[in-house]
Amino acid sequence: MPELAEGIIAPMIAALLMDSPTNPLATNALLEDQRALNVGPARLEIAYQRLGDRAAPAVLLIMGVAAQSIHWPDSFCRALVSHGLQIIRFDNRDAGLSTHMRDAPVPDLQAVLAGDLSSASYRLSDMAADAAGLLDALGIDRAHVVGASMGGQIAQTMAIEYPDRVFSLTSMMSTTGNRAVGQPSPDVLRELFSGPSATTRDEFVAQFLRAARIVGSPGYPSDEAELAETAGRAFDRSNDMVATARQAVATVASGDRTDRLRKLRLPALVIHGMADRMCDVSGGRATAEAIPGTELVLIEDMGHNIPPGLRKQLAERIAEFVLRVEADCKDRARSQRPEAGTT
Repeated sequence: MPELAEGIIAPMIAALLMDSPTNPLATNALLEDQRALNVGPARLEIAYQRLGDRAAPAVLLIMGVAAQSIHWPDSFCRALVSHGLQIIRFDNRDAGLSTHMRDAPVPDLQAVLAGDLSSASYRLSDMAADAAGLLDALGIDRAHVVGASMGGQIAQTMAIEYPDRVFSLTSMMSTTGNRAVGQPSPDVLRELFSGPSATTRDEFVAQFLRAARIVGSPGYPSDEAELAETAGRAFDRSNDMVATARQAVATVASGDRTDRLRKLRLPALVIHGMADRMCDVSGGRATAEAIPGTELVLIEDMGHNIPPGLRKQLAERIAEFVLRVEADCKDRARSQRPEAGTT
């Protein structure tokens, strides 16, 4: 039951994506939480941070199951900004400081996996609507959308359902919703479920560290002191396992997007680690195969995280893609203008 596992494991994995606030490149001084009210059709409160020149191309960063805005590493965000972009990262519904859907039905992952979707209180379409609604709240007409893991699936859904809001799509360590691809390794599930559940902050941090050793990038080591500090920060910000289950249910209930992805006509970039044991690289390949003209980047020894040793490279690759799309858009706009003296 890979989707069930993803919903439970994600909180343990999330700290792998974080920076240490003690690192001067990772300070949050310029990334303070802000709140957008009455966002999207659901009228939610969405917590977000924004960095960079407001006139620069906007990059909307969407995280995965149980992950929060802060799981986009600050150094990665600042690297994007250094290339002339602005970034907006935010807490999805049921994560971090954004609205938690506490009045929703109790999520039943087992039932959803068996085909009974009655406990699914929302779908990825609703989460994509939240993201589009945040752009509305910020006065941004269109953005370059970048998603990781479940965030990649939300980004794909946003491109499908809100094509006029998406300049380009970058899907990282994600999949199409087809259960035949992008699944966790059975060994990973056994390893992650072999210990007791965490009930205290210290246990939660220890569980993060254990998950880091299991699903991280073998060629790009993490700093366990950094992970322990940032795992505690994530725990203090929000620790809602029922909300995590609701997100997991939404992912499963949303089904396979492959046919709809084939109809997309926008610039797309897919990035996936060859050593990803949480979402097999087949998910990234299937996404790239489905979207016409997609650029596929496969990285040796990268797992299901954004490790310190890859942050600069990933930021450079995404920024180069985004700026190329921006230049192409400007070239097309110029070519469509009537020449002087013509009508």
